[in-house]
Amino acid sequence: MEQKKVVLSTTKVKKAPDTYKIVDALNRTLKEKDLLFGIALDEKDQDTMVFTIYHT
Repeated sequence: MEQKKVVLSTTKVKKAPDTYKIVDALNRTLKEKDLLFGIALDEKDQDTMVFTIYHT
């Protein structure tokens, strides 16, 4: 069965090369709290990243 994800928060941040390390650390640390973190490039602005927090 597929887990349902609920978006808790989304924000845009300036693109930085090590941002994925923060997202990885948050995911490893808070997975037991049913939280999932994601980061993706903004489709309209390649210098911006979209950071999203989900409840799983």
